[in-house]
Amino acid sequence: MVEHGDIRVVHRGGSKINFREPVVTHDSRFLLCASGEAVKVFSTSTEECIHELRGHTGLVTGVLLRPSNHLQVYSSSVDGTVRLWDFTDGILIKTYVIGYPVYSIYASANHEKILFIVIPMQSDKRAELFQLVAVHLPESREQLVETRELSAVLSNVSSNPAAIAFGRGGEYLASVNALELEVYFFKKHKSFRFPLKKDNKKGGKNTFTCLACHPKDDCIATGHEDGKIRLWRNFNHKKEYTYSTLHWHHSAVSSLCFTPEGTNLLSGGVESVLVQWRYNQESERDFLPRLGAAITHITVSPDGALFCTSHSDNKVTIIQSCVKVSAVIQGLVKGDIRTDLLVDPRSKALVLNGKPGHLQFYSLQRDKLLYNLDIVQQEYIHESGLQQFEVVKAAFDASGSWLATVEERNQKAAELELNLKLWAFDEQTQSFVLNTTISAPHDAQITAVCFRQAADSQTTLLVSTSKDGHFKAWQLAAPAHTEDEGASWLCDFVGAYHGRLPECCSFSADGSLLAVAFQEVVTVWNPASWELLTTLSQPPGAIRDLCFGRLSCSKYLMGTTASNLLCCWNLLTCSLEWSTSMDVSLLLDDPLSENMAAFCCQSGSTDLFVFKPSEPRPLFSHKAVCSGAVTRAIFAPREEMLESCEESSQWLNRSQLYFVTQHTDLMTFTTKAEEDRLMASSKQLVIDDSVAMTPFYLLLGKHRQQQEENRDPESSLSVARTALPQTSTSIKELLQTPAHVLPSTSHLCSMFVQSLLISVSGCREEKAHTEEEMESEKEEEDSEEEMESSNCKPGPAAAAGGQAVEPDAPTLTKAQARELRRVRKLDHSWLADLLDS
Repeated sequence: MVEHGDIRVVHRGGSKINFREPVVTHDSRFLLCASGEAVKVFSTSTEECIHELRGHTGLVTGVLLRPSNHLQVYSSSVDGTVRLWDFTDGILIKTYVIGYPVYSIYASANHEKILFIVIPMQSDKRAELFQLVAVHLPESREQLVETRELSAVLSNVSSNPAAIAFGRGGEYLASVNALELEVYFFKKHKSFRFPLKKDNKKGGKNTFTCLACHPKDDCIATGHEDGKIRLWRNFNHKKEYTYSTLHWHHSAVSSLCFTPEGTNLLSGGVESVLVQWRYNQESERDFLPRLGAAITHITVSPDGALFCTSHSDNKVTIIQSCVKVSAVIQGLVKGDIRTDLLVDPRSKALVLNGKPGHLQFYSLQRDKLLYNLDIVQQEYIHESGLQQFEVVKAAFDASGSWLATVEERNQKAAELELNLKLWAFDEQTQSFVLNTTISAPHDAQITAVCFRQAADSQTTLLVSTSKDGHFKAWQLAAPAHTEDEGASWLCDFVGAYHGRLPECCSFSADGSLLAVAFQEVVTVWNPASWELLTTLSQPPGAIRDLCFGRLSCSKYLMGTTASNLLCCWNLLTCSLEWSTSMDVSLLLDDPLSENMAAFCCQSGSTDLFVFKPSEPRPLFSHKAVCSGAVTRAIFAPREEMLESCEESSQWLNRSQLYFVTQHTDLMTFTTKAEEDRLMASSKQLVIDDSVAMTPFYLLLGKHRQQQEENRDPESSLSVARTALPQTSTSIKELLQTPAHVLPSTSHLCSMFVQSLLISVSGCREEKAHTEEEMESEKEEEDSEEEMESSNCKPGPAAAAGGQAVEPDAPTLTKAQARELRRVRKLDHSWLADLLDS
């Protein structure tokens, strides 16, 4: 057995972005959210994730802008550290070691070099009591700094960040916990406490849920479980305090926030409505309804231009001054997962339950929601106790062309309502369109649905099993009439086995066999003729999961039983190959290899075993991957295959294993080499002298690099010698003219670009002129050479007369001849005029 070694369990995607209040930067360009063990930096205009600030080894519990530098941000974590980041470049500046888990973080402009954090009380071993302490940040040039000055401010505070706030820029501090409001004044070093009764006369609950302090006035707004908002004033006296009450929310107020100038108060709750109250004119209020889910946090940008609301469906909505929604940043929707985890064969997206009545398609590579598919197609009513349709089963075919879903509604006074829906993928809309709806496909609850996954099969086949004792095969049939638009689904076969209830089903990799588990008996069928081939029965215990082996292990069938047995059958001999005693909560196979994964629940935690059906010895094991039982997991294919040579991590080469914990956290397994590669890529912030790693660079950067590599040295030298037009009048105008008198950028852009261009027409004219001169010189040379050669030849009469021939004149060089021709061309008329005078 190979232990986990360098493989660790991490949050890879789908972390909560609504866990803590988001932070908007001063220029309203970026939004920062705590997400798992990292801080994500989003663009408020494009909704894209710009950076991930990674470095914490525990859950990030708070994000806070540094008051003295608006380009830096603090982050706190349960790993006992506070880190300072430059969020524009994603650079870690300092790490302050606190030594205790940090659950909330605050800062005040009046308290320089001091942070306020919430940590567990040292006397409380169960970590249920918390205290607010002030941390004095020491000055050091080292990146890792240990903080030693911790001074207690308040004790018995709430770990909820919404329960503590600073007033008047840091003159006082307000905290709520249960039924008590406490106000601490820093100058007086004195606190006042204001308790409330548990229930008022009308039966409402007075428990505090959140608070907010007015930025300029002495006013504290508190939210309560009964939906009321109280505005506290004159709280610097123990007995002379007053409060007024506002009431619109019908349930608990989850968040309160004042605008930067204090002119408005924002509130939100489960109604999915943002309420804006006029300060000192509380009868006037504005509403922004239908935000999609319950509001958990509200924040306002420092300039007051943007409002941000976090929602219970792991979403952040960006709103322009309570007028309209400008952007929505959607994370993985957390909730009750009724379907299995699926992977869309087309988009490679993770598919599972999302909003009520929807399936969400979530990109694991980009960590972003692609879209929601409305399955129920009914308006969801937010009312507790009301039974509504829920999506409970889903399955894809091998090509991703078809999607099957099962929705049910179980009311106490009525019968179970079931709908089986078949969805066809539309190439034009790049989404699924409803093709067939089958009402009441079974008489009882459906326990499983699965497609025949053979890619080369002629017909598309779907099998559903139900507690009514039958399994049904649904086949895509051609339209019965020519006027019909397209093919639809019909029932092709109904099977049963001695009145037993089918629990699960599975097709073999080639689609030639179908295994259906009827309680303790496994039946194997031929889908071509629907002939019962054989039955497999072993020690008592209902079969919970069935998986066929793949590739070289295709002759094996794996199953788990309620009596805590993991069994392997050989389909060639129809006998039990091996079995072992294991409490397997989930069994699944890797579609790209022979490997299988078994999650086993033991002693309150879950262990993982990876094995091949041909060998009972595990290839890999990992103890206590999480607390509680794992009931949902999936092997997702990788975009690029890993090249790991270590035996302990080879099972991760082709696929990556994702699973969901009991707290609906999406986790995965990763190797140390993969973590180092991701960390190195995140640190590569600047390339080729301040060329940022952007999608545009990824498209053109490699092409530019190849051009530079293929360029010959002479051309590169000539390019290097070409000087930029530093003395351009346009550049001087841009640099020397005051900014407030400059014309618009669009007007200057054309001038600036033209100044950088080289005149092609001038070069061509000069080149043509030079060529003409060279041609004329060549013609003159040829004519003169002919003349010289003719003059040098002696005449026939002279030769015959026997006269002596004069010796040849000395020949001129080419340079001398060229100079002589130049002199001949000169204008000597001025000399004649001079002589005449």
